[in-house]
Amino acid sequence: MDAGRIRGETGTGPGKRGKMTDCPVSALWVKPPMITRLTADRQACAWQTALAQAITDPEVLIRRLDLDAGLLPTARMAAQQFRLKVPESYVARMQSGNPNDPLLRQVLPMGNELQQAPGFVKDPVGDLDAMAAPGVIQKYAGRALLIATGACAIHCRYCFRRHYPYGQASAGRNHWPHTLAWLRARPDIHEVILSGGDPLMLTDGELAAMARDLARINHLRTLRLHTRLPVILPERIGADLIQWIADTRLRVVMVIHANHAQELDPSTRNAFAALAQAGVRIFNQAVLLRGVNDNVAALRDLGEALFDSGVQPYYLHLLDPVCGATHFAVEDVVAVELMQALAADQPGYLLPRLVREIPGAAGKSPVI
Repeated sequence: MDAGRIRGETGTGPGKRGKMTDCPVSALWVKPPMITRLTADRQACAWQTALAQAITDPEVLIRRLDLDAGLLPTARMAAQQFRLKVPESYVARMQSGNPNDPLLRQVLPMGNELQQAPGFVKDPVGDLDAMAAPGVIQKYAGRALLIATGACAIHCRYCFRRHYPYGQASAGRNHWPHTLAWLRARPDIHEVILSGGDPLMLTDGELAAMARDLARINHLRTLRLHTRLPVILPERIGADLIQWIADTRLRVVMVIHANHAQELDPSTRNAFAALAQAGVRIFNQAVLLRGVNDNVAALRDLGEALFDSGVQPYYLHLLDPVCGATHFAVEDVVAVELMQALAADQPGYLLPRLVREIPGAAGKSPVI
């Protein structure tokens, strides 16, 4: 049983259609604390209801944005390989009638995804080769990444784990005791990264119990969360999440994922502010995507919007060459020119590091 199922979904991962349970969701790991229970339950229901109502039919998305119906046949074909999923609140940030909207391009299935290209593979970053235990990936010294769930709030068309075998390779319910044993036996590991999928798709009861288990391992110091939910569904940042973060002895770092300034609005800024008040350090990693942010203005606006929101620009990744994402690739020489122009226009603290992930390397590889 994979971690996505522990949320009460009938399917997990980007390729399966999940059905949300009725709110409030009971926790797998432990029952959540009873503090401000009514408020917390309403917050849980709000984001889970929004998730349950996410658009999964390309025809609905195309109609909603008043786009050319001619996009539908290829969108349906591509969605059969990797299904569409996008919450209504994210769609509301898109420009109606614009097929080149930078947010739309990140989620709309396209015929280009069906094209094969040399070097574009199903496991572009070598996750499976770096798996030390089921759902435990160790690539870099001192850190271990746990695949906490296969579920996401949104299906990004360039996702480097769109082909990942979540059902067999997640640190979910059946594997959790083995995961903890593996971590206890490795005193060189000081930081645990919860990834997925998206770890904030788990309930706060589940996350709180995981944090407690990890905090009992003395040599662990930092808990890092890789998540897109504060951007996609800002209402996910509620009282229970803030409570378990405040309760853990671990230093909590959050790495969010925003690619364009249009993704950030007052609701996301409020979510970041709540996290910051709880002592969470927040960084952003973006992906350089053709037709989304491959120009100086877009990268400048993103950096400034992040900084205004209390988020530090961190990484700008070159596209991981995953099957189905060839149309998003930006050539290295273009990427370098963009960063040089951005550096001439912006202060250093607004500049992300341009990197690529090379399987087997000791860390992210700088491109400049």
